[in-house]
Amino acid sequence: AWERNIKEKFGVEIGFPIIADLSMQVAKAYGMIQPGASDTSAVRATFIIDPNGVLRAMVYYPMSNGRSIDEFVRLVKALQTSDEHGVATPEGWQPGDKVIVPPPATAEQAEARMAEGYECSDWYFCKKAL
Repeated sequence: AWERNIKEKFGVEIGFPIIADLSMQVAKAYGMIQPGASDTSAVRATFIIDPNGVLRAMVYYPMSNGRSIDEFVRLVKALQTSDEHGVATPEGWQPGDKVIVPPPATAEQAEARMAEGYECSDWYFCKKAL
């Protein structure tokens, strides 16, 4: 009913699972409830958990401010890209933007890095297109 209401009132379809956690078991398992809280109304944490059950990101917002769903979607895409390609993503990264190549581990690799065709600020900070 909540999903239908959001679609009807705001024109937004929820494309991810929503968990009704009335028993607070999920919230307790992931440390989302502050000690002494009697219900989940104060929970303003969003946890990004990968398919293997690994907690990858925690984002907390104060009760007075809304959460950015666009940022959560961007973060999930960035995590998936990092995992798939063994790279890092800079702040604000969007699919199609350049990614950060891991730094070389040896002096020889650092010397070679500058000639590998990456966009480098220095030997330890290079970007590339995917």
